[in-house]
Amino acid sequence: MEKKKQLIKRRTKKRRVCSLCVDKVDTLDYKDLSRIRRFVTDRGKIVPRRNSGICAKHQRSLAEAIKRARFIALLPYCLD
Repeated sequence: MEKKKQLIKRRTKKRRVCSLCVDKVDTLDYKDLSRIRRFVTDRGKIVPRRNSGICAKHQRSLAEAIKRARFIALLPYCLD
């Protein structure tokens, strides 16, 4: 029984580095659609942090930029 427990390997999640921190982006602009569209699904939803891998600071500014771009009609609210 003890040998079986030793054979089981535990998977640990590799910590992702924020892609926006690597690019040294301070603020996200709502007019920068090429960067914003990477974080919007094909249904028009904002991708959560656990899936996108960006830090909390950039997730907040990203959500604000997406909402502003939607309001000005640069991005659609939904793609149905």
